[in-house]
Amino acid sequence: MTATKSNVSTKKKSKEEFVHGVFESIAPKYDLMNSILSFRRHKAWRKFTMRKMNVKPGQTAIDLCCGTCDWTISLAQASGTGRMIGLDFSQNMLDVGARKIKELHLEKQIELVQGNAMQLPYEDNTFDYATIGFALRNVPDLEQVIREMRRVVKPGGLVVSLELSKPTWQPFKSIYYFYFQQVLPFLGKILVKRYEQYKWLPESLVSFPDHKQLAAIFAKNGLDHVQAYPLTGGVAALHIGTKGITESGV
Repeated sequence: MTATKSNVSTKKKSKEEFVHGVFESIAPKYDLMNSILSFRRHKAWRKFTMRKMNVKPGQTAIDLCCGTCDWTISLAQASGTGRMIGLDFSQNMLDVGARKIKELHLEKQIELVQGNAMQLPYEDNTFDYATIGFALRNVPDLEQVIREMRRVVKPGGLVVSLELSKPTWQPFKSIYYFYFQQVLPFLGKILVKRYEQYKWLPESLVSFPDHKQLAAIFAKNGLDHVQAYPLTGGVAALHIGTKGITESGV
């Protein structure tokens, strides 16, 4: 391994360890802070996403970085009988999700797995959908995650990302960044005693691609018919790409 590759590998590992620590620590208050972070719009964004996905009875999905499993549960309820995998590297987040799943009596349909989104422990062409919500900006290598999602979906299956994005118009753009960079960390400190963690989350968006750039990355990594939908003035964005129906893998 060259020095440059070694440095990149070290940076990815460092980010992975830091992000893991962040989500382990904020798990109990994650749902509350997610509502604050998204201006309470995350549920509406997910409903819009589910309409676009149009999950059919019996279809299967893997929900990467599933966190406290809200989206995993929505997928299971839409499918009715299809196998659902919720995968996350934070056991504390999975524990919160497991309690929700038990309350809804979905334990037989949903399996929770502690794992790495960049190395999915599943064979090619396994699921109808691969989803990731509010987490693609946090992974060490987003293109690797997209490739893994594409690999494990069946030909004709969908790779779906719902993520925070960058507002596209003023003056809302300036207001949003002030809220995200100044107000949100303060709220994190007051409400959940986690200032540094919520200071880092806005910083994670700075170098993240905007919705047009991310659509191009989807296409670059082999996905067809890529659709991008900016939501709430660009605060979030939904991306959907299709795996070619003639493909058997990557």
